[in-house]
Amino acid sequence: MTEGPFDFVIIGAGASGEAAAHYARARGASVAIVDRDLFGGSCPFWACMPSKTLLHAAEVRAHGGDYPWPKASDRRDYMIVREHRDYPDDGGHVRSLERAGASVIRGTAKLAGRARVVVTHETTTHELAAKNVIVAVGSVGKVPPIEGLAQADVRSALWERRELVKAWTVRGTLHLHPARELPLWFAARRAVLRSVDRGLPAWRDPAGMLHPAVGAAQYFARFEVRTTIVAPHEVNPTDHPRNSRMLAETLRRSGVDVRTGVRAQRVRPKAGPGGEHAVELSDGSSVTAEVIQLSVGRTSAPALKEIGLETIGVAYEGADTLTVGDDLRVTENVYAIGDAIGHELSTHLGHYEGEMAVRIALGDDVRADFSAIPRVVYTDPEAAAVGLRLDEALKRGIDAFEETIDLTRTSKGYIVEADLGHVTIVVDRANKIVVGAFIGGVGAGEAIHQAVLAVKLRTPIDTLAQTVNAFPTTARELGGRFASAALKLR
Repeated sequence: MTEGPFDFVIIGAGASGEAAAHYARARGASVAIVDRDLFGGSCPFWACMPSKTLLHAAEVRAHGGDYPWPKASDRRDYMIVREHRDYPDDGGHVRSLERAGASVIRGTAKLAGRARVVVTHETTTHELAAKNVIVAVGSVGKVPPIEGLAQADVRSALWERRELVKAWTVRGTLHLHPARELPLWFAARRAVLRSVDRGLPAWRDPAGMLHPAVGAAQYFARFEVRTTIVAPHEVNPTDHPRNSRMLAETLRRSGVDVRTGVRAQRVRPKAGPGGEHAVELSDGSSVTAEVIQLSVGRTSAPALKEIGLETIGVAYEGADTLTVGDDLRVTENVYAIGDAIGHELSTHLGHYEGEMAVRIALGDDVRADFSAIPRVVYTDPEAAAVGLRLDEALKRGIDAFEETIDLTRTSKGYIVEADLGHVTIVVDRANKIVVGAFIGGVGAGEAIHQAVLAVKLRTPIDTLAQTVNAFPTTARELGGRFASAALKLR
């Protein structure tokens, strides 16, 4: 029996799919939303919430507070609704969707033509009629073809869609029993392996976000776990070089062994002096690790391969993501959002894309705009960015220049005793607007949003220069860069 027709059938209930469902219901549209795993997706259970909770605990501890690992682990489990259980409880997300009036279906969804989705769960099958379909299938961590990696100790295993694999991705970092038993890891070393192609613009490079690995490295190091990052370029290579340098120094000060400009070439399982794994690097050196975490990019290919794109006339050849335009349309009445379209993999962008897909499908005269998406690394201190670096602006033919200030030589920097940080803007000389901003230091994740609005609205630099920011804040220093640039453009 066919259910519906629904105005929207949403495949995937992570940040983007969930946002699409709630917005569609707020507009009065009927919705069925399907996921085979956790409703809410990675952010509340594997990524944003647990990682920021552990970063907070580690920061308190690093600054002299009483925050031992058992307390941090218990708080993390509370945040991901995993107290006294092995797997998180997504009931709160399910109930929220049901209260909004969405039909919540747990199972594996597959397209069966443009107007039909078939969902299977154990012995149950649902056939859903759909006026519009939104593909929000998320992504999984990539596992690179490094010799010996597949033979790594099963202690580094995680459940990825409940299938056992043998190396940690970021998801594994945040939910395994070993993470609850951190004191057992003293004198061990954790290696975070990175690989990234710097050729893509920062906001379109799904492999360019070292945010999770950087955050994990800092909080583990601050809990006295010996930690190494192995990266073929610099830390967070698609960010501004000043941010990258600050992050590398921040990690080193936290106790992380940062190895840049090298690649992992081979893993020798249990070959270390204490039975840990040995990772051989391209410069001839090596590191040993009880646990190897991978942060080498994300892919939606496993889900896209199985979703039935051929039934809607879309030829899928195994790419990591689908290519869509600013209308987010895959084909008539089928839209794709979130990780599956390969823009920055963040909750805030997923929410935006989910709502925009619904608006476009309902006939609103809007298109998705990816020019001003904030990017924040939530270390202590933070690094934040929006828009174009100077080199990117110049490559686009923009007559651009930078204005920057060392945050340590500002009132805000003096007050917090900062010895790292900067505020930098990239200015389009001809149009007298800001096209990029980069902040490293205390308050960066909050201060960046004034620049986000400036980039999105193409606000005249004179208007920004005349905007009053409270003293003494990092936002005030950003305002100072606007004023300095306006003087140069007079």
